[in-house]
Amino acid sequence: MKILKKNQLIILVISLMLMTAGYLNFTSQDVEKENLAALGDATLVSGNAIENEVVENIIENNVTEEENISVTKNKEENNNENNIEETNAVITNTEEETDNYFVQSKLERENMYSQILETYQEIYNNINSTAEQKSEAINKITEMNNEKNAIMIAENLVQAKGFEDIVIFSNSNSISVIIKAEKLEAEQIAQIQNIISRELSVGVELINISTK
Repeated sequence: MKILKKNQLIILVISLMLMTAGYLNFTSQDVEKENLAALGDATLVSGNAIENEVVENIIENNVTEEENISVTKNKEENNNENNIEETNAVITNTEEETDNYFVQSKLERENMYSQILETYQEIYNNINSTAEQKSEAINKITEMNNEKNAIMIAENLVQAKGFEDIVIFSNSNSISVIIKAEKLEAEQIAQIQNIISRELSVGVELINISTK
């Protein structure tokens, strides 16, 4: 009887141990499931945060690139406008310099004639001048005045042909003609030569024409 009780006690203890082990195993599995669920939530949250950050970075980069492109375009447009303004300024300055050249050249020519005429006039008026000197002086005065008038007439006639401006210089052995034009056609050169040859009574071979 004692043996039986002892065996029953052993069986009872073993049963209790098995039940305890099963309970602990079940409890451990629940904890692991909860931890796995929590880990999954945490991973999901972390993944969403990373995705949002990536999207925000992409948007920021796109906005920055668009701003850089816009700034670059504005700089290019400003540079183009500045280049155009500088080019126009150069063209304007060149035209002004050309206009000033013709005005200044005619003034210098007029001053030259005035000085020469004044010199001959002084010779003619000088009481110490001989009759021959006075005669030569009056001939030179007449010649210079005729040349001045002929040059003015020739310049006006050339401009009447459609040329913007012209200046003529009469030298001892040649006539220098400067025309305001980029280039001259052969027919235009012939027109200018005919007018100057007729008005100044010189041969065509003595007329030198250039453009400015």
